Amino acid sequence: MTPPGYATARAAASKIQSHFASHVGALPGGVAPAVDDIEAIIDVAFWASLKREEGYIPKISLALVAPEAVARPMLFAHPLPLEPQALVRMAPAVERPGIHLGVCRRDGRLEVWGTTRAIPRSSFVLEVAAPGLLVVKHHRGDGGKYINVAVLEGSQIKMIDERASKVPDCPAMLNSLLGFADSGHWNVSVDVLIDLAVSMRAHGRGGIILVVPAGQDTWAESVVHPMSYAVLPPYRALTDLMARADTDRGERAWEEELEDTVNAIAGLTAVDGATILNDRCELLAFGAKISRRKGWAVVEQTALTEPIEGNVAAHVTTSQLGGTRHLSSAQFVHDQRDSLAMVASQDGRFTIFAWSPSENRVHAHRVESLLL
Repeated sequence: MTPPGYATARAAASKIQSHFASHVGALPGGVAPAVDDIEAIIDVAFWASLKREEGYIPKISLALVAPEAVARPMLFAHPLPLEPQALVRMAPAVERPGIHLGVCRRDGRLEVWGTTRAIPRSSFVLEVAAPGLLVVKHHRGDGGKYINVAVLEGSQIKMIDERASKVPDCPAMLNSLLGFADSGHWNVSVDVLIDLAVSMRAHGRGGIILVVPAGQDTWAESVVHPMSYAVLPPYRALTDLMARADTDRGERAWEEELEDTVNAIAGLTAVDGATILNDRCELLAFGAKISRRKGWAVVEQTALTEPIEGNVAAHVTTSQLGGTRHLSSAQFVHDQRDSLAMVASQDGRFTIFAWSPSENRVHAHRVESLLL
């Protein structure tokens, strides 16, 4: 039986098409996807996300692109209909990162023509992240990175607001997540922090990463001593990998080593307390207990923003941010103003804390919608 239409698909499709029209229209020969095609893919993916294949939740990535536009596509001899059950059956074969089911319109109907690992810049991509949770992305054309465009969960539509990069003193990490970089080029240190954020969020236990300036030790005034899990000498595996990025980036061995190292360090954040890295990504400690710096005031308010269209910046009390992790991280950044704090909650929320000189206060950036 054909399921009823996903009511949110039409409203979301119009907004998403406007985004792609503004981005793809700026590219030579670029053509934005049609509203009807976007709506149909969202509708089918939503119903597929609610099904199970041998008890497993389907994880699918759909790319709206013709096979002629990609390098080395794997073509099905008989294209599949774009239907929920067909996607669920294919899910086990394409659940690994970087594999997309290719979709295009042939003879008036949308069909799944095969799989691809490479897609053109600004192509429409939809990922099934969880039951009823869909993420629309576009390819930004630098090293396989994608930019989130919208998050759909049930009847809720969250459109990512690119203007959030204009928030005063916007952290480089948020700029990169939104598709902007301070230098306009790929930034390995920022992208490693993003990889760490995704990995620590994935383990689901919650955690804190504090990023402090290399060559300084004032951060030690904001943690309890002795630290149970200090690392001496500092663990430099990530630092060494970053140093090889210019020559080894794109090599499978380097990519796998980076992923393994990121996951190992992110795993440390599951230990109660904070994991401490310097801005060269040298690991200094984990399980550290944060304390208020001697002589510094208790932080009482922070600015709070989320890069979602319609979001209104607010000044909130620290108790409104969350639990102990959020309170202690806000205090740390208040006392160590050249530091950054990344906080994952067990419920999936993710917050970046940074000091804003222009606001003269700690600024909390809610970014979980950018990490899906």
